[in-house]
Amino acid sequence: MALEHFFRRSRPKQQAGSDLPDLWTKCPACKETVYNKDLDANSWVCPRCGHHLRLDAQQRVDVLLDEGSFEQLSGRVFPADPLEFVDTESYPERLRRAQAKTGRPEAILTGRGRIGGVPVMVAAMDFAFSGGSMGSVVGEEIARAAEAAAEAGLPLVLVAASGGARMQESALSLMQMAKTTVALERLNEKGLPYISLLSDPTTGGVTASFATIADVILAEPGALIGFAGPRVIQQTIRQSLPEGFQRSEFLLEHGMLDDVVDRREQREYLARLLRMLLRSPRPETGEQEGGE
Repeated sequence: MALEHFFRRSRPKQQAGSDLPDLWTKCPACKETVYNKDLDANSWVCPRCGHHLRLDAQQRVDVLLDEGSFEQLSGRVFPADPLEFVDTESYPERLRRAQAKTGRPEAILTGRGRIGGVPVMVAAMDFAFSGGSMGSVVGEEIARAAEAAAEAGLPLVLVAASGGARMQESALSLMQMAKTTVALERLNEKGLPYISLLSDPTTGGVTASFATIADVILAEPGALIGFAGPRVIQQTIRQSLPEGFQRSEFLLEHGMLDDVVDRREQREYLARLLRMLLRSPRPETGEQEGGE
């Protein structure tokens, strides 16, 4: 036996990356590595630089709603493929991959819950599902949430996160812009508040429809908000864009938003806002997660 083999120590094989637990995340802004438990305790806001990491729909509900108050309504409508759309792969295959990745049937989660004790209807989009794109199911779920809110006399809080209309559904996707707008008008007719919270990114047909017709339009810090992306605009007009163009702070300065709210303050902020709009008193201690 060669001498180097005699002294060589065998090392345990490393587990495949997929078998290791996700213990930390690298902040895309400051590049610092942060333990996930620290991020979770901080509402997935980087404790080093304050960057707001993207949330999936369930995480969003957990951050905004009082613990244990959420009752899901969505999940009974499933996407079809009426156009039999195929690009590099078929539309059904893309849907299957998105469903496997996120564990949900579509890019939206809706339901009832409470924010600081105030009963609300909530809709949260999921950018991890096909870029949060708006197809017929997303439009239907938002319309149903708006109609259910109007029927129950509840305000609607919607969190947008989307790349825009879903190209695989063509005109069926684009018609959701009108469909959701009409459904949301029912809340206006009944004098019920509709609040939208724009997260990173909110673009395309979602920005041009239901995301920006709310009574109060809020956004998270640093969120990209616009119709076309900055790169497309820059290539089209062949000019440099202003610093921070299409970011939430820029839009607030130019009157396109009502406020930019840190995620860690959103629940209390929304609770105060809802109580003011509904003219309802602050609930007594211990009643926030109880019955109406």
